[in-house]
Amino acid sequence: MEGGWGRAREVSRRMARGAADAGRATVRAGRVTASGTARAGKATASGARKVGQATRRLTYANGAGRTGLGRLIELSAGNSAGDALVTVALASTVFFGVPVGEARGSVALYLVITMLPFALLAPFVGPILDRFRSGRRYVMAGTLFGRGLLCFAMAAAVGPGDLPTLFIGALGVLVLSKSYNVSRAAIMPSVLPADIGLVSANARVALFTLVAAGVGVPVGAGLTAVVGSAVVLRVAMVAFLLLGVAAVRLPRHIDSPDLEEEGAPPRWRTLLKVGPAVAEAVWANLALRVFSGFLLFFLLFLVQDEAVPWLAVAEPWARDPFFDIPKTIALLAGAAGLGGLMGAAVANWTRNNSPQLIVLVTLAVTAVTAVVTAVFFGVWTALAIALVTAFAQELGKLALDAIVQREIGEEVRSSTFGVVEAVLQLAWVFGGLVGLVLSLTRSSTAGLVALAVALTAALGWLLVSRRGRVRETERKLRRQRAEASPDTQPDPQPDTQPDPRPDAQPDEQPDPRPDPRPDHRTDHRPGPGEQRGTVDPTKPLTNPHG
Repeated sequence: MEGGWGRAREVSRRMARGAADAGRATVRAGRVTASGTARAGKATASGARKVGQATRRLTYANGAGRTGLGRLIELSAGNSAGDALVTVALASTVFFGVPVGEARGSVALYLVITMLPFALLAPFVGPILDRFRSGRRYVMAGTLFGRGLLCFAMAAAVGPGDLPTLFIGALGVLVLSKSYNVSRAAIMPSVLPADIGLVSANARVALFTLVAAGVGVPVGAGLTAVVGSAVVLRVAMVAFLLLGVAAVRLPRHIDSPDLEEEGAPPRWRTLLKVGPAVAEAVWANLALRVFSGFLLFFLLFLVQDEAVPWLAVAEPWARDPFFDIPKTIALLAGAAGLGGLMGAAVANWTRNNSPQLIVLVTLAVTAVTAVVTAVFFGVWTALAIALVTAFAQELGKLALDAIVQREIGEEVRSSTFGVVEAVLQLAWVFGGLVGLVLSLTRSSTAGLVALAVALTAALGWLLVSRRGRVRETERKLRRQRAEASPDTQPDPQPDTQPDPRPDAQPDEQPDPRPDPRPDHRTDHRPGPGEQRGTVDPTKPLTNPHG
C-alpha cells in the first residue's frame, strides 16, 4: 500500500513539475510573442513614419510648404482615397451591382441615371461657390462634412437594401466631390509658389490623388470582403470628417475677398464668354472625353462578346490562355491607370510650357494612335490606345485647368470650372453611349475608324480656327500701326527759312548772333482768356507716351 502511495506521489510530483515547466515555457513563448509583436509594431510605425516624412518632403518641395500648396495636396489625396473607399463599398450593393455582361440597355440606363443628374446640377455649383469666395476653406470643409453624413446614411441603408437612400446618397457624394474639385481648382493660383507653374502645380495634385486612389481601391476591396460594405462606409465617414477639420485649418490667404462692387449685377460665365484660349482648350478636351467614354464601353463589350481577334477563335485550344476575358479587362484597366499616372508625371515635367500647345498635341497624338489602332487592331494596340487615351485625357485636363486659372478672373472662376466640369461629364456620357451603339456592329475597325475621323476633324477645325484668329490679330495690329503712323510723326520743318532780303545770296551764311527781338513762339505770355501751357508751338502735338 505504501508503495502504491509512493508511486502516486512520484507521479503527481512529475505531473506538477511538467505542468510548471509547461507554464514557464508558455510564459517565455508569450514574452517572445509580445516582444516580436512589439518589434513588428515598432517596425511598422517606423516604416509608416518614414513614408510620411518622404511624402511630406515631396509635397512641400519648391516652396509648396510656405504657400499652402503642400497641405492642399495632402488634403486632396485624402479626399481621393475617401472617394475610392465609397466607390468600392457601393460596388457590391444592389444599386451599383450592374454586371459587366448585362444587356446594353441596362448599362445605358445606368449611365444616364448616375451621370446626367450631376451634369444638370453642376452648372449651379460654380455660381454658389463664387458667392462664398471669402470662405472657401469652409466651403471645402462643408463638402467633406456633407459626404461624411451621406456615408453614415448609406451605411444604414446597405443592410435593408434601401435603394432610394443609396441612390440619393451616391448622387450627393458625386456632386459634393465635384464641388470640392471645383473649389480646389479655383484656389490653386492663391497657393502657387514662385518656382512652380500652374500646370506643374495641378500635376502634383493629380499625381498624389491618383496614387491615393490606387492605394484606396485595394484597401477598400479587402475591407469590404472581410467586414462588409457598411463598415467600409463608416470608415469613409470618419475619414471625411477628419479631412473636413483639416480643410478648415488651411492657410487663411486661400479665402479671397469679394471683388465685385456692391449692387453690381451677378455675372454668369458660359462657354460663349470665356475667350478664345479657354474655348479652344475646352473643345479639345471635349473631343478627348468623348473618345475616352467611347473607348471604355466599346472595348468592354467587344471583349465580352468575344469579338476581338485574340478571343474570336473557333477552336478553344488555339486561344492564348493568358488573354482570356477577365485578364483582358484587367490589362485594359491597368493600362488606363498607368496612362493617367504618366499624364500627371509628364505635366509636372512640362513646367511652364504653353498649355495651349499641350492641349493640341495631346489631341493630335490621340488621333494618330486611334488611326493606327484601327488599322492594326490587336491586343497590344488595344492596350496602347487605352494607355494613350488615359494619358491624353489627364494631361489635357491639367492643361485646361491651368488655362482657366490664368485667363479667368477670380470673381467667376468657380462658375467657369463648374460649367467646364458639367460639359466634360456630358461629353464622356455621350461617348459611352456611342460606344454602346457601335459595339453592336462587333467590328473594331468600324468604331475606331469613325472616332479617329471625328478626332482628326476636331483637330483640323481647331487648327484652322487658331490660324484665323492669328491672322485677324495680325491685321488689326497692322491697321493700328497704319492709323497711328501719321500722328506720331512730327510735321517736317525746313532747316532754313528763305531770307526776305532781295540782296541775299545763296551761299551767304546766317548770322550766328541771337536775335534780340522777342519771339512769340518762345516768349508768349497768355492773355486774359487763355490758359498757361495749353499750346507750345515748339513741341510736336503728339504725346510720344500715348
